[in-house]
Amino acid sequence: MADTQYILPNDIGVSSLDCREAFRLLSPTERIYAHHLSRAAWYGGLAVLLQTSPEAPYIYALLSRLFRAQDPDQLRHHALAEGLTEEEYQAFLVYAAGVYSNMGNYKSFGDTKFIPNLPKEKLERVILGSVAAQQHPEEVKGLWQTCGELMFSLEPRLRHLGLGKEGITTYFSGDCTMEDAKLAQDFLDSQNFSAYNTRLFKEAGQDGKARYEVRLASVLGTESSVDSEVTSKLKSYEFQGSCFQVTRGDYAPILHKVVEHLKKAKAYAANSHQEQMLAQYMDSFMQGSIEAHKRGSRFWIQDKGPIVESYIGFIESYRDPFGSRGEFEGFVAMVNKAMSAKFERLVASAEQLLKELPWPPAFEKDKFLTPDFTSLDVLTFAGSGIPAGINIPNYDDLRQTEGFKNVSLGNVLAVAYATKREKLTFLDEDDKDLYIRWKGPSFDVQVGLHELLGHGSGKLFVQDEKGAFNFDQETVINPETGERIESWYRSGETWDSKFSTIASSYEECRAESVGLYLCLNPQVLEIFGFEGADAEDVIYVNWLNMVRAGLLALEFYTPEASSWRQAHMQARFVILKVLLEAGEGLVTITATTGSDGRPDARVRLDRSKIRSVGKPALERFLQRLQVLKSTGDVAGGRVLYEGYAAVTDAPPECFLTLRDTVLLRKESRKLIVQPNTRLEGSEVQLLEYEASAAGLIRSFSERFPEDGPELEEVLTQLATADARFWKAPREVPAGQA
Repeated sequence: MADTQYILPNDIGVSSLDCREAFRLLSPTERIYAHHLSRAAWYGGLAVLLQTSPEAPYIYALLSRLFRAQDPDQLRHHALAEGLTEEEYQAFLVYAAGVYSNMGNYKSFGDTKFIPNLPKEKLERVILGSVAAQQHPEEVKGLWQTCGELMFSLEPRLRHLGLGKEGITTYFSGDCTMEDAKLAQDFLDSQNFSAYNTRLFKEAGQDGKARYEVRLASVLGTESSVDSEVTSKLKSYEFQGSCFQVTRGDYAPILHKVVEHLKKAKAYAANSHQEQMLAQYMDSFMQGSIEAHKRGSRFWIQDKGPIVESYIGFIESYRDPFGSRGEFEGFVAMVNKAMSAKFERLVASAEQLLKELPWPPAFEKDKFLTPDFTSLDVLTFAGSGIPAGINIPNYDDLRQTEGFKNVSLGNVLAVAYATKREKLTFLDEDDKDLYIRWKGPSFDVQVGLHELLGHGSGKLFVQDEKGAFNFDQETVINPETGERIESWYRSGETWDSKFSTIASSYEECRAESVGLYLCLNPQVLEIFGFEGADAEDVIYVNWLNMVRAGLLALEFYTPEASSWRQAHMQARFVILKVLLEAGEGLVTITATTGSDGRPDARVRLDRSKIRSVGKPALERFLQRLQVLKSTGDVAGGRVLYEGYAAVTDAPPECFLTLRDTVLLRKESRKLIVQPNTRLEGSEVQLLEYEASAAGLIRSFSERFPEDGPELEEVLTQLATADARFWKAPREVPAGQA
């Protein structure tokens, strides 16, 4: 059997997302609005398959055909008759549930490939002897022939998402390198293009030189005669000796479905902000315009405290190996009023709390733009995974001048972070009960601070297209050098485009550090209802959770490539290194032997030194992070961040050796089963499913009742049209013959 890194275990945790009560409280109109937004999100989420791996759309189509013809219980009888054991069939169900949950065959958290934990020959017998194969023999056989080998392959380059020789990605054609990605980003910056809704395809021209296609996601294609802000940009460009062709129409049939349901949702909008927001989103997806999506985001920011909250588009750039392209994401959720009241109090205190952050006032936004901050119960979250909290939009210019929103996803937190004592690793026995009691409450505090005052803080120094600065060049002093500011962002440059491969992790590290730093404030803890000994326990468990997470993060480091596969976990490892560097016994990691005789480890935090040693260390680190970010000092930022992110076997921690221990005792991330909504006449029904791999599969089998086969055909056609970009590519150096 395969290395356990690349399989999902049969006993993987599976939880159902409970939003029944929040959904019950919606009015009939709000339910219909939520239903159509959910449909738009689920349709759009299918684009993630095309953003992940060449084989992902075929695997999805194959699984969907199998389980449409036979539900998991029916297919089980056939599988056992074909010679599978109960364990092997369960392994197949877990694999299928994993593909649906991650929208592809790579883990959303860690970007590692996972394969079926059973012999390929046995799975082939099940598939080719299934009812689906009897009904559509050529189609099912064709799908299996296309994706079967890749489904099981653990060829080194295919084990992780990455660029060039470091991994596989479908954000770029197979022969693109990091140099190509950098060249493309420079081109995009030169034309004031955003990379969020693009993919990059490289081919050799007749003259032997590299030719690049920058393809925008849109319903309309290049041939459209509709005049818009995008149409004039659809042409060829010469840039630094290379040819760039800007086209559009990526994911067109899928985005057409998204637009259809956004239009239906618009008829049930609660106010003009929502109507204008949806109109701009529709225009964005029709035209391929990020500017239209920004306009929609402006209306979304202005829509304060909606009963039904949602956001949709090409949002997070974690999985782009270069760090600029957004994965499609859409969520729909309902307000949890009790927790939202606490977050409102935190927002009211934000301006005062911002003053406590360890950087000069000039490095903070000129004006704190009071955001919405709500706790939501998720109805739908389409994409590759579900986070615990969100701070959006990610557009730097909007965040600086118009604001943002924060959301904490309460029912996700309730199921995703529940911990069983017997599965709690790398802690002293004395800490385990305290950790279990306070992990949830401490995480509420950390998520609130991370999203609102982490992502919501800090200023970028910018020179606009007219040459004007948003800071005083004469008076603003860099506290790290004592000199005037010498670097900043030029027009068209963004945080993601400048800091690229480290941008996401660096920013997550900054936000996590802000959360740790400000959770020491008694005012913050009072807002969440904690005082005295309870408050001290919340602080301790929050810091303890962070240093333990830093150790667990080693699972997501790849020694062969000296690279990290998950931004959040890299960020937590960096914080662990900062606190270890503080010394004085604040944090210690001890290698031990477990009761089973295998290697183990314990991480300890001296709670008496959190304020006296930990806080000053974090204070110094946070100031450096913010100053380098504000000034756009990429070189300095890389030296700082990559230095802390380096994983070696140097004593006393010996992190490379500890990584083996972490892998030995790792627990797989839970799968989450989401409900469906069904419109019957003028009423919307909530359809819920059991917390099991089979329940998760059923939720997807019932997700597209009207057009499932059509969608599968669309996905495979889109994948086939671009398949040449990942088949035995001919190497063409960036911009050269």
